[in-house]
Amino acid sequence: MVCSGGGHLRQLAGLAERIGYAPDRQVWVTFRNGLSESLLAGRRVVYAPFTAPRDGKNFARLVAMSGSVFRSHDFVEAVSTGSSPAVAFLPQAVLRGIPAHYIESAARADGPSLTGRIIARVPGIRTYSQYPVWAKGRWLYGGSIFDEYTSGDLRQPPRQPRTAVVSVGTQEGYPFLAMLEKVVPLLAGMDHVLYQTGDADVRRLGIDGRRSVPHAELREAVYAADVVITHSGVGAALSALEAGKHPILIPRRAEKNEHIDGHQVQVARELDRRGLATLRFADTLTFGDIVAASNRTVRVTLPPPFTLTRRNDAALQPME
Repeated sequence: MVCSGGGHLRQLAGLAERIGYAPDRQVWVTFRNGLSESLLAGRRVVYAPFTAPRDGKNFARLVAMSGSVFRSHDFVEAVSTGSSPAVAFLPQAVLRGIPAHYIESAARADGPSLTGRIIARVPGIRTYSQYPVWAKGRWLYGGSIFDEYTSGDLRQPPRQPRTAVVSVGTQEGYPFLAMLEKVVPLLAGMDHVLYQTGDADVRRLGIDGRRSVPHAELREAVYAADVVITHSGVGAALSALEAGKHPILIPRRAEKNEHIDGHQVQVARELDRRGLATLRFADTLTFGDIVAASNRTVRVTLPPPFTLTRRNDAALQPME
């Protein structure tokens, strides 16, 4: 089980059981952080050097590391949800005769990521979309991480929210000040708000912002909060959904230099379409949206298995 951190890790951890892998049979390769240490406690983990997008030096270290990992274990399959570790490890698995599977992130509702496009050109790696609308050619549909959730009942009687969690994620080099500037005045009357602010300079906003919050603490706060307002990373969305919350998702936008691409808009649109979250942009959020989201719920359901194909795909050619 190989992937980068954040949403990629949250997805693969959630899909592993649905695929049918018992925890004691799993070996993980991912980045070390609070999330991986918490989610993978008790499992075998090989921590990889953190590799940012277009980080050639550390990517070369990942490729070199893959050889020792494959030599140290007797693997029967290799599975990834991206990003850079997928490119470093899955082709190596194929060269060693190990069946390899790449599940594109649920962040990609409109088509594969750059990592996915690279992987799809490697013969022998089976590739999967979490959206049937673009599952064609090399891309098969096996299910979605969002299958675990369904829209719940409205709270009765309705209530006014008094506590909140606000999280912008930890994307270094991309402060999301626009979201915080909008949200802070709207929550001024709250009894308690936990602000996870990333690398944004929030001194003039008059809040106790925290650059990062340990995963366990953030998870506990999300469960206790009346409402969750977050950037629309997959990991952040999943944290709210598993707590039964209907989050407000405010996507980072590439055209405003808030992220490297527009995948967060895709995530927010899909979850809004499913009735699992409310999509708002930083300049359109209102206090009425916050009240409405606090009175909506999400149910955790028993999802179907995530189906990996294990047939001979030798006839399938790389995507053009």
